[in-house]
Amino acid sequence: MLKEGTKAPSFALPDQNGQVHTLEEYRGKKVILYFYPRDNTPGCTKQACAFGELYPQFSEKDAVIIGVSKDSVASHKKFEEKYGLPFLLLSDTELKAIQAYDVWQEKNMYGKKTMGVVRTTYLIDEQGIIAKAFDKVNAAENPAQMLGEL
Repeated sequence: MLKEGTKAPSFALPDQNGQVHTLEEYRGKKVILYFYPRDNTPGCTKQACAFGELYPQFSEKDAVIIGVSKDSVASHKKFEEKYGLPFLLLSDTELKAIQAYDVWQEKNMYGKKTMGVVRTTYLIDEQGIIAKAFDKVNAAENPAQMLGEL
C-alpha cells in the first residue's frame, strides 16, 4: 500500500463506456480512488452500491468517486447498468494502476495462495497527494467511512 503524503501515481484507463480518464483531469477535486477485486461479487456489489447511495453527499463535498478493478470495460458497463452506479468504473486489465498503487498482492483463499486485488481505498487531495490510505477495508462500511474522512 502506498503511504499517505506521497504523490498519487498517474494513470490513463478506460471507463465503463470506453472513455479514457487520467488522474490529472481531477486536479482541484478530492478523489476517492477505490480498488476492488471483481464486478458482481457480494462484497464488491455492497461497496459499489453504498458509494452510489452516498454519491450526492460526495458530490456536495466536490469529491469524485472512481472504482478500479481488472474487469473489462464490458463487465463494468453491465455492473453499472445492473446497479445504476453514478460514478466511474475504470478497467485495468493490464494491472498498470493496480500495481502502481500496490494493491496486487498475494491472497489466501481457503488455504490456497493466489495473486489478486486487495480491497484498498485512497483519498487523494486536490494537488494529487495521497491524504488517506486504507487497506483491507470493510466493503459495506468503506463508503460511509470515506464520506467521514472528507
